[in-house]
Amino acid sequence: MASAPPIEHGLDAEGLATLLTAEFAGQRGDYRRATLGYLAMAERYKATPLAERGTLAARFSNDILLLEQAVGTWHELDPSAEAPLRLLASLALQRGDWAQALERRLALAEQGQHAELALFAELALESGTDLLPLRERLGEYLDRNEAGTHPHYHDAVLAMATLEAATGQRQQAERRLTRLERNHSELPALWLTRAQLALEADNAHQAREAARRGLAISPGDPRFLLLLAQAELMLGNVAAAERHTSTLMDEHVGNQELHISLARLYLEGGHLDAARRLLLPLVSSDDPPPAAFYLMGTIAEEEGELDNALLYYRQVAPGSDFLRARSRAAQMLIEDDRLLDARAFLRIERLRHESHFSELVALEVELLDEAGRQGDADALLDRELSRTPNDEALLYLRAMRTWERGDLEGMERDLGRIIEANPENASALNALGYTLADINDTERLEEARELLERAYALEPGSPAIMDSLGWVYYRLGDPEQALGWLERAYASMPDQEIAAHLAEVLWVLDRRDEARRVVEQALRRHDEHPRIDDLLERIPELAP
Repeated sequence: MASAPPIEHGLDAEGLATLLTAEFAGQRGDYRRATLGYLAMAERYKATPLAERGTLAARFSNDILLLEQAVGTWHELDPSAEAPLRLLASLALQRGDWAQALERRLALAEQGQHAELALFAELALESGTDLLPLRERLGEYLDRNEAGTHPHYHDAVLAMATLEAATGQRQQAERRLTRLERNHSELPALWLTRAQLALEADNAHQAREAARRGLAISPGDPRFLLLLAQAELMLGNVAAAERHTSTLMDEHVGNQELHISLARLYLEGGHLDAARRLLLPLVSSDDPPPAAFYLMGTIAEEEGELDNALLYYRQVAPGSDFLRARSRAAQMLIEDDRLLDARAFLRIERLRHESHFSELVALEVELLDEAGRQGDADALLDRELSRTPNDEALLYLRAMRTWERGDLEGMERDLGRIIEANPENASALNALGYTLADINDTERLEEARELLERAYALEPGSPAIMDSLGWVYYRLGDPEQALGWLERAYASMPDQEIAAHLAEVLWVLDRRDEARRVVEQALRRHDEHPRIDDLLERIPELAP
């Protein structure tokens, strides 16, 4: 072999071994190792299919940062490929980076792909993010591209109109839509946008007319029927709205989700009888959806029939509305000065639904706290933990409550019990490690680091754990190493606490403009930002 000629085509021994290891790792469920193996070989051989396979493995790993690394490699190897661009846009949305998500979508549009910019604008509007930078960037794109040069140019126009209307430029949005109408009056999306913007402006007549135009172009389109119903309700024409919703239901027989959505629409407008007429067939069916019982409970509660409401709330089966129904029922009784009845109700529910025992205890604790009965809440927790001493969820809850009162010893005792019984409880490891780092107990910082490294090994994709690791390294006097962890955490979950940590470390590293930008973003993104406020009190120069 020493005298063998070099391999110039295909795989050498290292490449073959790495790919086989990656393949076997994927089959064993070690998706991180599989992903890294595929990506290493994709970069070495400039092989797009290997990056694609690495991305597939990363999607199974539940590690958002690993997935982003894989998709990024795929995109670098094949910049014109549609799939990685769409994935990168989606990942940017997941971490709340709307500017980056827009850039990815615009890159798709430049390639002639349908970038779903109008949908993007609606999502941005619902998210509460700052729309001005998005509007400005989309405006640059439209100024650079003329109508007719891209097959989905109208999509960008509709998105721009939505952003303009939402940022106080309604007249400009209307003019933009009018120009689009001259050449594209056949587009259902045009009338959909017109109707939606009119409803948001409380112009029910204009919304109704736009919805009718859209329905004429796209007969039977449920979106226009729903918009017509909304416009009629806004105008007070309940009977007309019911005619439209009846048409919808006739065309979607057996669609329980549609019934629920329409019932919510009537409830939002205060039309209880119309909502009840939609829900009664559902609650009496052979397979009633839990949401129907929840909504019937809200109707009965609104009408002052509390005992009937309680019966409906109790029938909400385990699922997405289960805890909300119990919370609403108990809160309803408390508001009626029936605290004892509320507590009895929750106690019975714990017996009926043993799999939700911990959640229902936590719910009662929360309601007692809100009612100013902290002593009763503590007694409840202690009593239930005496019966189920290894309940990790209740131990964690008591630990957090104890810490809020400044009792580190009590918190550590409960978290320690969790960790002793379950050394793989990453949440408990992270909570204890972060707390030791945050109080800056210099004698226990190494212990905190070890706890957090154990947590990270269990959940390597957790931004909360990465934030904790960054913070403990900062406390240990290593801001350079802290920065990498905090940047990864912030990229994955840009909340205000991680932003405060990142900004402080950037400041210490004398990267002050970057630190101020992080603070500015956090202030703009979050209505409440106590950690940022604390940081600005300590370092006023960080204010943007």
